[in-house]
Amino acid sequence: MDEIKHITIISNGRKIVLSVSAILYVLMIEKTAEIHVSGGHIYKTRMTLSELEKKLGDKFIKIHRGCIVSAMAIHDITDRINLSNGESLIYTIRKKNQIIDQFHLIQKQMILNFAKKDIPVTEEEYREYYRSFDNLPFAFTDIEMVFDDDRHAVDWIFRYGNAALAELEKLPLNHLIGHSFASLFSNMDSKWLRSYERATLYGELLELVEYSPEIDTYLKVICFPTFKGHCGCILFDISDIKSAIIQQDCI
Repeated sequence: MDEIKHITIISNGRKIVLSVSAILYVLMIEKTAEIHVSGGHIYKTRMTLSELEKKLGDKFIKIHRGCIVSAMAIHDITDRINLSNGESLIYTIRKKNQIIDQFHLIQKQMILNFAKKDIPVTEEEYREYYRSFDNLPFAFTDIEMVFDDDRHAVDWIFRYGNAALAELEKLPLNHLIGHSFASLFSNMDSKWLRSYERATLYGELLELVEYSPEIDTYLKVICFPTFKGHCGCILFDISDIKSAIIQQDCI
């Protein structure tokens, strides 16, 4: 599966370079292609759907004759194609199984393509790579996702963590590093898995503000891709975040 990083289109008389990873879906309106990208932007161009399919590559799925959608943007498939940004799209129902199979195949290929090259192997190598994070005043961890046979994330393993992480998780680092989350916390909430899966598979930068029953704490978590198959997480205890009001003297 070759990775295509950018495409160039003409929109409103201007040449536009779009990151393929930012494109959610393309919808044909008569002879105009509407390219919907993350952030709510829509670019219109006079290209056929076939032309765009060739440009965008095989990570896009044709869900009906006038629409292709990025597999990276799909959250799940029910009676509609539900996207990770909250939008939902109609599709050709009689092709549901075909679309689901194609979606799962793309996910599987992405997971199988996770290269081990340049990824730290031992605990010491992770500590060396992330040594500048050791004394940060907020929790940071690098986690490796664990997938089941259906390509769904089912757990993660702590590969690196700093002292602030141990304090937040209420466990010493030697109990965290090299261990899976489920083995440490029996009441794992799946909401973390879904978000970390998106960061790992699709390279998304995500921010969550949620209650963690595992440690009985409200957390703000920023997660982002690091190595292939991994994501990094910056975690804050909400109660530790204080608001500041900046006052400016009137002149």
